[in-house]
Order: sequence, then structure tokens, then C-alpha cells
Amino acid sequence: MDRFICIGEKIHVIAPSIRKALEERDPAPILDRARAQIAAGAHYIDANIGPAEKNGPELMEWIVEVLLGDNPEVPLALDTVNADAIGAGLKIHEKMYKGNPNLKPIINSTDGSDARLSKYMPLAAEYGADIIALCAKDGIPKDKEERIMICTEIIEKAIGYGVDPTQILFDPLVVVVKGMADQNADIFDTIKEISDMGLKTTGGLSNCSNGCPKELRGLVEGTWVAMAIQKGFTSAIVNPTDKLLMDIIKTAEVVVNKTIYCDSYLEL
Repeated sequence: MDRFICIGEKIHVIAPSIRKALEERDPAPILDRARAQIAAGAHYIDANIGPAEKNGPELMEWIVEVLLGDNPEVPLALDTVNADAIGAGLKIHEKMYKGNPNLKPIINSTDGSDARLSKYMPLAAEYGADIIALCAKDGIPKDKEERIMICTEIIEKAIGYGVDPTQILFDPLVVVVKGMADQNADIFDTIKEISDMGLKTTGGLSNCSNGCPKELRGLVEGTWVAMAIQKGFTSAIVNPTDKLLMDIIKTAEVVVNKTIYCDSYLEL
């Protein structure tokens, strides 16, 4: 039974404390957030350094060394639009995890455009990394059929680059419930169809609760992901320090028989 994979989202350049830590090469705020997410149940840590146009490779090398040096059993999702930085981070990641298949990194991310596929798929092939691929090319797809069409194109092109489709985590694009809930049926159906192909899925879960009051965000995200897990959703980029959300994920796994029930399942 494959467990649902939680990718911790909280090391993000948009956060002022993280942006300052990256600028000053101060590991303390970054490690504080990483440790908190791991303690809360994150299986991966997303390291988002932003565009990093000037010093991307050096910055990504630094943050990979910081995070893996402190938590060598928790692999990373390398998150930037700078492909050179992704490559530099993958090289350090490979060196530090020494080929352990349980510590495979994730590239975050590509989409269906040739421009991005040509940058990131060769890196996934070279380093054996998993890679997030958005089922989109230009904006949000209009329906399930367009999402699946792009997914199929990505598979064909990935194989051409030497990437096995099982390395790809397809992102159907999670949209805001506040104003776009009419798209969720198509998104859930996309997840089901990709799951039926034997392939993996993921998405930025916090997108669905954007614009909602803070006290509702965990409930909205938890409900959305529970419904997606029932359709075969295999991972998500989440805030693992939200206990309500993590408890719902654990409970959904029990309900769909991804983990065996016991009275203390929330504490395991």
C-alpha cells in the first residue's frame, strides 16, 4: 500500500524570514521550518529559492547542503525556474544521498511547453529524479480533456528524453474553491484517469483555499484532498504544520485502505 506523500511547502522565498535567510546565508530560520515540517509528518521538503537569476546554482547548492546535512533521511523538492540551479542542486543531492532510491529528489517543476520540457526533462533523466509536470501549457486548461491531452503529450516527450513516466508527478492544477469550484469535478476526474494509468499525481494544495479566511483554510484543504485521495491522488505540496489537515489526510488513507486501521492511527 503506497502512502500519500506530503511535500512541505514552508521554505519559500516569498516568506520574508526565508528570503532574508537566503540573502544572508543564515541556515537557522530554514532549519527551524524544515524541522517543524518533518516533525509534523512531511516526507519531502520543498526548497523554493525563487527565480535566483544571478546566483541560482550557488544558492541552490547551499540550501541543499544545509537541509540534507541536518535531515539526511528527508529528500528535497528543488523549486526554481532557474534550470542551472536545479542542475547544481541535483548534483549535490545525488552526492549526499549516494543513490539511495528512497531519497530520490523531485524537480519542481515543468509544464507541457517544449521550452520547459527541454530544460527540465534532461535533468530528470540524468539524475533519475522525479519531476512535477503541470497539465498545462498556457494558463489553466478548460476541462479534463485538455488536461489529459497535455498529460499524454508530456508522457510521449518525456520518453523521448529518457524519462520513465513513473518518474512524473502530474499536477492537474488545483484551483481556488472561492470562485472556481465549478472546475473541481474535472480536476478530480483528471486525477482518477491519471491514477488509472498507474501514474502519480500531485498539486499545490493551498491553492484551493486561497482567499478563504485563515480559520477555514485547513478545513477547505483537508476536504479537497480527502476527495482527491479517493480518486487516487498520490501526493501534494502542503502545510504539514496544520494539524487538522494532516489528521484528515491520515484518516482518508485509512478510509481508502492505504493504511491499516488502529485506534491510535493519528499518533503513528
